[in-house]
Amino acid sequence: MRILVVMDPIERVLIDKDTTFGFLLAAQRRGHEVFYCNTEHLYAEGGEGWARTAPVTVKEDHGDFYRLGPWVDARLGDFHSVWMRQDPPVDRDYLHASFILDLAGDALVVNNPTGVRFANEKLYALQFPEFCPETLVTRDIAVIRRRLAEKGEPLIVKPVDGHGGAGIFLLRPDDRNVSSILETLTGEGERWVVVQQYLPAAREGDKRIILIDGVPVGAILRTPQADDNRGNMHVGGTVSHAELTERDRAICAAVGPRLRQDGLWFVGLDVIGGYLTEINVTSPTGIREVEKLAGVDLGDAYVKWVEGAVAARAQVP
Repeated sequence: MRILVVMDPIERVLIDKDTTFGFLLAAQRRGHEVFYCNTEHLYAEGGEGWARTAPVTVKEDHGDFYRLGPWVDARLGDFHSVWMRQDPPVDRDYLHASFILDLAGDALVVNNPTGVRFANEKLYALQFPEFCPETLVTRDIAVIRRRLAEKGEPLIVKPVDGHGGAGIFLLRPDDRNVSSILETLTGEGERWVVVQQYLPAAREGDKRIILIDGVPVGAILRTPQADDNRGNMHVGGTVSHAELTERDRAICAAVGPRLRQDGLWFVGLDVIGGYLTEINVTSPTGIREVEKLAGVDLGDAYVKWVEGAVAARAQVP
């Protein structure tokens, strides 16, 4: 296959942790021709999506882990598959890039741009309320303060468009910073936030479950440092292997068919204490950690799935 990977600048990659790098390694091992670009290299002309691209080869060498060939312009439709791996936020630039990916012709775009635009990573989970913690989405500060007073217990507040643990606060009813925090998070009532019940199980870890085509294939547990409420890896959370519980499998069974329907084929679910808190669809991470901790190469599994999906599309008249 000819594969185009749209990603953040490759020189910034942390090869031990980066899922996209794991995909590149797997595609290369399986004999595919892989090309690289950033969102800034995408453009549309004549009703077709195009990109300024460079062939890329990678290796697990911290000092010299990638090589780029000559840059050339290519139609997106001339690739068998295009992988959108740009990190969030899903801002204006990201959305505009996704519209260009809509013009990729017969190429399989993973994840489907329409599905990504629909599936806000904080709000998409609310399609499955039976598995979510008690959640309020609002930009009304008075409503949040009232909820905090009524509950008399801590609440988690986070921006609707946040990512990577940024902007997540644990609010306590007796905290005199509540007003200031809410004014900042909501932009004085102009921005929506997600308000959720605090789950004490968060101290034990936030489970990331990776799904390929709606099927769970691996999981890790991200445990926060003693002085932080967030288990995200890039803010210092420690990572360990995790097994799926019966509750986890029930969540995956409920969510999986909807993911397939929406063209969300590589997804990371975040589960705390048996509650679904987020559904990550832009550039979910975790495969490198699964490989190290469980010896399972999810990059290879992902590329195998793409091969099968591309072959199936080619057989459709």
